[in-house]
Amino acid sequence: MTMHAADAIEQITAVQPPPPPRTLAETGLSPVMMRDILLKTMFRMNLEQASEIARMICLPIPLTQELIDLCRSQKLVEATGTLHATSGNEMGYQLADAGKARALDALSQSEYYGAMPIPLADYAEQVKRQSIRNIKMSRTQLMSAMGHLILPDSLIDHLGPAVGSGRSILMYGPPGNGKSSISNGIRDALGDRIYVPRAVEYSGQVITVYDPIVHTAVSSGEDNPLSLRRASNRYDGRYVHCERPTVITGGELSLDMLDLTYNPTARTYTAPLQMKSTGGVFIVDDLGRQAEPPQKLINRWIVPLEESKDILALQSGEKFEVPFDTLVIFSTNFHPNEIFDKAALRRIFFKIKIDGPCQEDFLKIFALVAKKKGMPLDEDSLLHLLKAKYPTIDNIYANYQPVFLIDQMMAICEFEGLPYQMTPDLIDRAWANMFVRDEKITH
Repeated sequence: MTMHAADAIEQITAVQPPPPPRTLAETGLSPVMMRDILLKTMFRMNLEQASEIARMICLPIPLTQELIDLCRSQKLVEATGTLHATSGNEMGYQLADAGKARALDALSQSEYYGAMPIPLADYAEQVKRQSIRNIKMSRTQLMSAMGHLILPDSLIDHLGPAVGSGRSILMYGPPGNGKSSISNGIRDALGDRIYVPRAVEYSGQVITVYDPIVHTAVSSGEDNPLSLRRASNRYDGRYVHCERPTVITGGELSLDMLDLTYNPTARTYTAPLQMKSTGGVFIVDDLGRQAEPPQKLINRWIVPLEESKDILALQSGEKFEVPFDTLVIFSTNFHPNEIFDKAALRRIFFKIKIDGPCQEDFLKIFALVAKKKGMPLDEDSLLHLLKAKYPTIDNIYANYQPVFLIDQMMAICEFEGLPYQMTPDLIDRAWANMFVRDEKITH
């Protein structure tokens, strides 16, 4: 077993799962809320058997049966008196007229149905158990995740403690040198799994959190809420077992994306991006390209970064705290002093400059890219590139350039009907497309 694999296994087994509730009281929800969600789920999904209902509301079958019995005692649900041969001789249930009326009334207040939510206080406890700051990041693990990149040892020296701390990171430097790739490598280095709630409850309001676009569920039938074999006895089925999440935003990021999203038609809330990334990584790429000024964006993060909690607001204006447990990575092509004041910079824990490669590392990258793409290297062409071309831009190398130049030469070869090859002439033609000549365009 490799060191990286051993580290990964150690991390995967380190996160303590949320125990399944053994009683309805242990769900932390009011009986009325649970009853209404059960009625709405039966109504919207036309469910009849306790096992089906249990899978959809994500509670153990005994607790689901207890809820059904509660509804029967209130004349909201009635037994159909039929046993289904295909359902393991389960009794069937249906909504009584009073149950349908109650379901419609509950749906008029909130369209939410399905998985029972997790009370905010219980969710906060689980966040502590699986905190991003609990990760033990080794040099081997980080190097393995960055294996596709040529990085100087000094950069790993800075990145390792930054990632292991779970604190905020600002990466800055000239464009095209792999800041985005390094951010993705950090994400891959985490390697372990956490438990993401399907929904969270606060003050009677339901906030959906699990998002298949952001969260990667562990591919196991046991973790599928629709699976008959879901291992609800291993952990609370109201959570989804996922890889640590990653949210990547760029120029499209705006301040309103960091607030709760309220759907006035369904009367439900959706968690903001930073809440969906809890326990994982939030990457703000191309900082300075957003419509909002960088200083304004960073001001929004000051309290979360310093106090590990965020403040959200309901439609009513009521504000409440949620855990903020996220490794925030800011990436920018601007010098930090151009876009932040000193107070903002002080609150970003690690500031790491990502420079272009030296000539030696540039040649390593060039050779690796050429090998990967099937482009044979040519010594005369490389000498022409280094002696004739790079002096025209003061010998400033960037990590994106080998890929760009080789892709350009491959495209030319394909157009000309030539086998892939590298010549000084092809270097010249590829180079011409890498930069735009300064000139005035007459209109």
